[in-house]
Amino acid sequence: MMSFKKILIAVLVTLLLGALVIVPIFSSHEEADNDPIAQFLIKDNLAMHLGDVIPLSIQLHDNEIDKIELFIQDSLLKSWNKPNGKITLSFDSKSYLLGTKSIRFLAYKKGTVVFEDARLLRILSDIAPLKMKANVISTLPHNPLHFTQGLEFSNGELFESTGQNGASIVAKINMQTGMPLSQIGLDATYFGEGITVINNKVYQLTWREQKCFVYDQKTLALESDMSYIGEGWGLCNNGKQLIMSDGSERLYFRNPSNFQVIKTIEVYDHFGPKVRLNELEFIDGKIYANVWMEDIILVIDPMSGKVLSEVDCADVILAGKNGGEVLNGIAYNSNAKKTYLTGKNWGKLVEVSIK
Repeated sequence: MMSFKKILIAVLVTLLLGALVIVPIFSSHEEADNDPIAQFLIKDNLAMHLGDVIPLSIQLHDNEIDKIELFIQDSLLKSWNKPNGKITLSFDSKSYLLGTKSIRFLAYKKGTVVFEDARLLRILSDIAPLKMKANVISTLPHNPLHFTQGLEFSNGELFESTGQNGASIVAKINMQTGMPLSQIGLDATYFGEGITVINNKVYQLTWREQKCFVYDQKTLALESDMSYIGEGWGLCNNGKQLIMSDGSERLYFRNPSNFQVIKTIEVYDHFGPKVRLNELEFIDGKIYANVWMEDIILVIDPMSGKVLSEVDCADVILAGKNGGEVLNGIAYNSNAKKTYLTGKNWGKLVEVSIK
């Protein structure tokens, strides 16, 4: 009986030791099978400034790869036939817009994709924004009940849109009193956002309801509505296209007739993306944007998305806030060459000079 126990124990010990030896062998073999046949030699979320040139390198671990194709977004940058060892492309960012790009490569064997690897590449602005200041010239009344979401002049008339469910309106404003001369309200299911006036029509976004309402400029009668995907924040126009923000770093250029996106830019300074872009205004060829929850306005190049200037509005806050909420409202009267700022539930509309 004792000999049987000894034999049993010996067998169990042998099996245990065998397992300790065998498991690492299979584990090592499994890891070897999972090793990539090729891989990028760059880190995730690589950042570079516009105009920089950097190497994009791929290390190959398989001599039987027939071809490598390297893409940025969906555009082919370069392909290599019968590659071996390490291959490199010098990537020049000057031909690209600011923002986050996907870079990826495909590895082929016998005409079939057998492996791919991807990274993110972020192109930053090549300039530091100029520091500017909004100086108070004078103040006018502003209705403190107005949760301002959009502010814009057209032919010398001031238009304002407000938010909050059950309190969202579009109105023509008497600048001497801050009160509406005429207005139209939204159904309480809608939360109004930014507005702009183009082609004798007033366009008004909604926050999460994905509707843009279109009104007659003279009567404010509702004419139509158009749909979009995502949130609506700020709205302005360049005379031909609508320009819309959605709270991210992206600005969307849209066709006024059908609200289809024509192009998109991403707004960046030399450090990274500028998010929470809110109420917008187009002044002398540049986009001016409130930044939600910040006392600054960004001046943006509409072609590249570069932040050209950052405007300090601290003095405007002191002059106009009067217990209200955040800065939100930029309006340029091109007839009088005057710029006005206000905010949500502010008691004042503030005329400023920006220098």
